[in-house]
Amino acid sequence: MRKITFVLMMMMMGLVHAEEAVPGAAGIGDSYFPSLGNGGYDVQHYTLDLAWDEATNMLSGTVTLNATAIHDLSAFNLDFLGFDISAVHLDDAPAGFSRDGRELTIQAAQPLKTGQDFSVAVSYSGVPGDGVPHYYDVFARGWTRHEQGVYVASEPNGAAFWYPVNDHPLDKATYRFEITVPQPYIVAANGLLTETRENDDTITYVWESRDPIASYLVTVNIGDFVVEKAKGPDGLPIRNYFPARVFQQGVLTFSRTPEMIAFFSEMFGPYPFEAYGVVVADRSLPFALETQTLSLFGSNTALGGASSENVIAHELAHQWFGNSVSLAEWKDIWLNEGFATYAAALWLEHTDGPEALDRYMRDLYQPLATPALALGHFLPPGDPPPDNLFNGGVYVRGAWVLHALRLRVGDEAFFDILRTYYERFQHANAATADFIAVAEEISGQSLAAFFESWLYDESVPEVPEMGLKPR
Repeated sequence: MRKITFVLMMMMMGLVHAEEAVPGAAGIGDSYFPSLGNGGYDVQHYTLDLAWDEATNMLSGTVTLNATAIHDLSAFNLDFLGFDISAVHLDDAPAGFSRDGRELTIQAAQPLKTGQDFSVAVSYSGVPGDGVPHYYDVFARGWTRHEQGVYVASEPNGAAFWYPVNDHPLDKATYRFEITVPQPYIVAANGLLTETRENDDTITYVWESRDPIASYLVTVNIGDFVVEKAKGPDGLPIRNYFPARVFQQGVLTFSRTPEMIAFFSEMFGPYPFEAYGVVVADRSLPFALETQTLSLFGSNTALGGASSENVIAHELAHQWFGNSVSLAEWKDIWLNEGFATYAAALWLEHTDGPEALDRYMRDLYQPLATPALALGHFLPPGDPPPDNLFNGGVYVRGAWVLHALRLRVGDEAFFDILRTYYERFQHANAATADFIAVAEEISGQSLAAFFESWLYDESVPEVPEMGLKPR
């Protein structure tokens, strides 16, 4: 994100102090997940230099963070669970450290001054997930071993299950991955593959991301992949990683990706990153995840089906809304999921016409208006329970917030709202209040009551008059 924005936000949260050196806060200030992230510093870059052992699933190596102190620090925390730590170095000198749950506290022999750049390197080894609490949700497994390899999905708090990190979207950073695996495995990660180094019986893949990434969107995938390379709009590199057994069907299933990128770029603004593509785990997954520049899917999606195109469009749309424009707090998850769900509906409208959109949105509305279905499953999206963060309301009713707004303000204002919101907050963080402010600014309407009813009321509002004219 824009670093000045990060510092100002930390100051407003009371996490920035001056004068004497004090420990950084053990949380970044998220009202739903107070233990996520840490205060006192701003990470600029991570280097993950890790080796994977196929037989044991052992992960070993060193993760180095380059960061800047945002107040005088006597100590600071990283989020990290499990593993045996063999050494911690602060600016190349050994540093003292202690652990308490997910908090790894590192002591500074000499205080780090406000604005000082520093590096911290943590060397460790172990099996990801051993001895740590059960995952928050199906998306939050972090490093996951399966029969044919590895995939990584970490939303919202799973990054700390496999590397030391400031684990919150407020502190995005760039990444370099140096992942060593047994030959002939292939590694797919965020960004662009810049180098491969063959050793006796292993191979090291070097991936680099020039654009900042939120920690939950970091991914490393290991498998027997076949790579398809293509070009998107304006020569955008597209690289797709498929298991050999689903390669031909996978190429067909994802063949409309360049067209989708062009469409969403027209609707929202230019595609935000240096590359796109997908990686398909060689197993069926009950989810897909918008890991940045390389969305993760299971083989069930690659094999095609009635919902595959919708899921593909959904994860692609997250590159704009969720990945580039990221959450300031996890309570605003509808800004990710509602936007991506409605973007997939816009793709349906683009391919099949406005009548198809009407039918689709009516179908989405039915469970919202059915109390037996809505209770516990489709909750008001503006304030979802922390222990049910990914309930259907943030997706379905979140999409309806946008559709109802479109019907109220008209197409010209609505799409101007989306483009302005994206342009204003790209590569940064936003909250619900930010989107509402943009909507009121562009439409010229007072929308407080509208958003109150659609985002927070227990009962879903009446469906607005349908029947959009073709754009």
